[in-house]
Amino acid sequence: MLKLYGYWRSSAAYRVRIALNFKGLDADLLSVHLVKDGGEQHKADYAKINPQELVPTLVDIDDSGNEFVLSQSMAILEYLEDCYPQSALLPTEAKSKAHVRALALSIACEIHPLNNLKVLQYLAGEIGIADEAKSVWYHHWIHEGFGALEQQLEKHAGRFCFGDSVSLVDLCLIPQVYNAHRFKVDLTCYPNILRVTENCNQLDAFIQAMPENQFDAS
Repeated sequence: MLKLYGYWRSSAAYRVRIALNFKGLDADLLSVHLVKDGGEQHKADYAKINPQELVPTLVDIDDSGNEFVLSQSMAILEYLEDCYPQSALLPTEAKSKAHVRALALSIACEIHPLNNLKVLQYLAGEIGIADEAKSVWYHHWIHEGFGALEQQLEKHAGRFCFGDSVSLVDLCLIPQVYNAHRFKVDLTCYPNILRVTENCNQLDAFIQAMPENQFDAS
């Protein structure tokens, strides 16, 4: 039995939802509201499950009732790939697998952390940056990251980010594009990214995982 603690707008939880859908895995989705009442991720009950006070958290419960608890979306995706290998999200060949991981991490580790909720809240709250300056910050890091990724997709992409099969890269890219649109970033100079995004968002696994299609969307 799988349980996923997440939030409808969380990019990291979005990645994991796509993976669960793509692999045909049923999971109980549990909402941790990242904004309400100062953020439910900071409440004591959730902090016991995930001391980092972040989402997502995956709980895998075996037939004996033993719980395996895992945080960090990239570790969760690798775990799902190892334990539930159907509809693989990594190539089998070593060099291709390394390329996929590198591309995925370029989004998950280089772009997303600079634009996630706690960073934006800190910029606005603790440092007192105005909304206009915060938008400039957001747009800058998206363009820096997407500019490099666009060049890499020119070499590696087919229908999807790496050839013609969905991979971990696509799972990382789509939530970041969703957020870029939300923050009104002009993406017209990234034709490969937009083409891949369109192809991904025609698949049921991606459609079902979209933030607006979640039970806690508000």
